[in-house]
Amino acid sequence: MLRNIARMQSQARALGVDLRPHVKTSKCIEVARAQVAAGARGITVSTLKEAEQFFAAGMTDILYAVGISAHRLPQALELRRRGCALKIITDNVQSARAIAEFAREHSATFDVMIEIDTDGHRSGIEPESQDLLAVGTLLHEAGMRVHGVMTHAGSSYELDTPEALAAMAEQERAGCVRAAERLRAAGVPCPVVSVGSTPTALSARDLTGVTELRAGVYVFFDLVMHNVGVCATDEIALSVLTTVIGHQREKGWAIVDAGWMAMSRDKGTARQKVDFGYGQVCDESGQVISGYVLTGANQEHGIVACTSASDLQIDQRFPIGTRLRILPNHACATAAQFPQYQVLDENGAVSAWDRFYGW
Repeated sequence: MLRNIARMQSQARALGVDLRPHVKTSKCIEVARAQVAAGARGITVSTLKEAEQFFAAGMTDILYAVGISAHRLPQALELRRRGCALKIITDNVQSARAIAEFAREHSATFDVMIEIDTDGHRSGIEPESQDLLAVGTLLHEAGMRVHGVMTHAGSSYELDTPEALAAMAEQERAGCVRAAERLRAAGVPCPVVSVGSTPTALSARDLTGVTELRAGVYVFFDLVMHNVGVCATDEIALSVLTTVIGHQREKGWAIVDAGWMAMSRDKGTARQKVDFGYGQVCDESGQVISGYVLTGANQEHGIVACTSASDLQIDQRFPIGTRLRILPNHACATAAQFPQYQVLDENGAVSAWDRFYGW
């Protein structure tokens, strides 16, 4: 994990931008502190509950990177009035108007970022859309601080070559910078240009015009990122420890006590070049056992099998009581199944770090 943190921080430094990690992956104070200690400037969260937890731990520069809905504005305002430098985002006129009206009613001011759609993947305003200027002008004239523009090239998860990833990183950069230029030309201040996803952040070659890089899953990495091509399996820092509890020898199955309640139902690698089922099987020390994956998952039971051929000697290969580690498809989803991490340091000592839930 610490190597992964250092790698992303080094990338941001080399590109001349700040790094604002997305802490939704870990939802853990100790992990975020390690990122800040490495040089991160501010954090990104996906819920206001996260913002409250990290603010309580002393982190004040926080971007809530989900479009704000009107019923969450009181919670956001309370955080700001307690001293949190919270930024919120919007990507439409209706939401911008709700922000402005709520702020006026409560004699408040919000720092607002406008979300830009640079790849057609999810939410945001396209860089050349007239809606961009409408939202920016509305907020500015209402006395809000337009903190900047932000984008997330989520479609980068669908790519798997260095060339394609570099091209997407440039598309992300160019689109967000263009949006900022249009706002400034219209008289709307736009000091921050924030881009990033783990694949594009690690693949970007030039971030001219960008001020800030965001990424999240890099802290642990996972099998989806492995298939994308931005990490090796031995860089995946998160795994689920499980035990062989039975066999279906005629089917070539070993049954383990980790099902989808442990791994999550995320099968994101099924759409990629290598399908890892519900996770890659490793020995207890974390060494990959090639060809064996968690092919099936019930609530508390997982099925370990060989993907190339039915292993009719699987009961001998993995006797009852064998401890295995399963690497996850999606680290964020798997981590969300557990209340804490068991953290193994380089000396073999284990400690527990809590993680939290809620909105």
